Amino acid sequence: MIGKIYSIEENYVFVDLAIDISTQENLINVHVIFEDGANRVVGEIQKIDKTVAKIGIVGEILEDRFVPGINKKPSFRSKIRIINLEELYMVLGNQKVVDNSRVYLGLSNVYKNFRINVNINDFFSNHFSILGNTGSGKSCTTARILQNIFTSSNYVPINAKIFIFDAYGEYIRAFSKLGEISPMLNDKVLTTNIEDTEHELLRIPLWTLNTDDIAILLEASEGSQLSIIERALKYVPILKENNQDVIIFKNDVIARAIMQILQSGKDSTKIRDQITSILTTYNTEQLNLESQIIQPGYIRTLKQCIFVDNHGKMAEIELVVDFIRRFMVDGLEIPDPKGDVYYTLRDLEQALDFSLISEGILKSDKVFDYANVLSVRLHSLINSDAAKYFEYPQMISRDAYIESLSRTKEGKRAQIIDININHVNDRLAKSITKIISKMIFDKACFEQNRGNNPSHIIIEEAHRYVQQDNDTALLGYNIFDRITKEGRKYGVILGLITQRPSELSETSVSQCSNFIILRTLHPKDLSYIKEMVPNMSEESTKQLKTLQPGNALAFGSAFKVPVEIKFEKPNPEPLSNNSDVVSAWFG
Repeated sequence: MIGKIYSIEENYVFVDLAIDISTQENLINVHVIFEDGANRVVGEIQKIDKTVAKIGIVGEILEDRFVPGINKKPSFRSKIRIINLEELYMVLGNQKVVDNSRVYLGLSNVYKNFRINVNINDFFSNHFSILGNTGSGKSCTTARILQNIFTSSNYVPINAKIFIFDAYGEYIRAFSKLGEISPMLNDKVLTTNIEDTEHELLRIPLWTLNTDDIAILLEASEGSQLSIIERALKYVPILKENNQDVIIFKNDVIARAIMQILQSGKDSTKIRDQITSILTTYNTEQLNLESQIIQPGYIRTLKQCIFVDNHGKMAEIELVVDFIRRFMVDGLEIPDPKGDVYYTLRDLEQALDFSLISEGILKSDKVFDYANVLSVRLHSLINSDAAKYFEYPQMISRDAYIESLSRTKEGKRAQIIDININHVNDRLAKSITKIISKMIFDKACFEQNRGNNPSHIIIEEAHRYVQQDNDTALLGYNIFDRITKEGRKYGVILGLITQRPSELSETSVSQCSNFIILRTLHPKDLSYIKEMVPNMSEESTKQLKTLQPGNALAFGSAFKVPVEIKFEKPNPEPLSNNSDVVSAWFG
């Protein structure tokens, strides 16, 4: 017996020690049993000096089974002893991985050579976070955990689909040897480096994107922009064609835009300039600045009829109105496209431009300005290297595209899909991460056997992409919040890797069931972790400041009690090393 209880305060037990602490190994975080007849309450030593130990209650053993949580507190007459090995198995799990239901994480930092194994369903069927400062070992920990899934050639998870949004291209090397474990295992790298000839360039088929996807891509911020995008997506397959129905449709759109200008009440000079601008950019053979307006005795072009005299008058405005009305067709509906249509960014730009001049936009300068922002952003994208990411080589459906992401060039199944977003700016990286994650989630929602084909989405530097941004106000949801709230039932699991948890979407973090937390120093992050992570005590929060690289505290549904784990170095290691300044400086 190590001592006697002298005080029980909330969930802590204070013990007068009856042992010589100077002859003991370190007892911090060691588990003890409060035994009173058949009752066994489990505690963890959190503070100790030569005479007193502070012990937190973590659960109890009922009928040879450990039950976490506090339902019963020890009695003052309890005998207090160090936990034995059999009981430790109940608390921390068995040492052997005898089948494919468990995976090894690392070694206990408290019990020498004690292996921490977790149930795969308990960990990987729930959203999780891996948190810690730069240099604490997040990348190595993430790589090691995933590598451990694939260590056995007897149990090969050939149907795993783990998408890693790799912010720095760190994980490319870490999974390059999967095929050496089993010929059924493969990794796939999709790169945003257009100069990379070794890996496949990330390409997204533009026609598979819906209104919300385009809104994310063009960073829409106002509700009025959604209707512009929606209209453009209806226009784009139509404008690709050039039959009589399409010509009538184009003329109707242009005519209605000009009629808005003619009826706007603006001064004649502004009306002339706006009509000239529209017909310079949008025109057909029948409706353009050189279109002839025929009157008895003379013929004039439309350009001549919008002439403004020295008195600021447009003398032929009635002729122009009558001419334009000929092209307006009451009740005209947008022609239905004949099946899916392959189109490019430039085709989308033309459709967006037609959307900008369509009915309702020119009535409000403010709305036109919002809409024009989309046009400018799309034009900038078209004229940048990033346009290559949307040059898909052949027609493909949305579902088939998502399926192709997890297939190698040879058609083999890839278990690790590394999407290297290191070579694009943060805005586009965020858009790509959201769009592909949304595609994966949307596809999973319509799977016939819901949840039977799980996908894991792991986001490195998640604080840059999983934020409390404008999406909820604009679209009605944030895709990462939606995945964390609904994804489990569809088999879409999110893993958040970040050094700044306080900058993450609070909703996304709150839905995580498992946390692996490495060294964390920033006071704001420490406070955030303490508030958000279950079972996070004051002592554990302080402990986070002093953890060595590769050491972590693990909490959540996969762990019956919080545990301190030392992760082995991954093999191969990710490319996350610090710079060798000495070698660089001195050669």
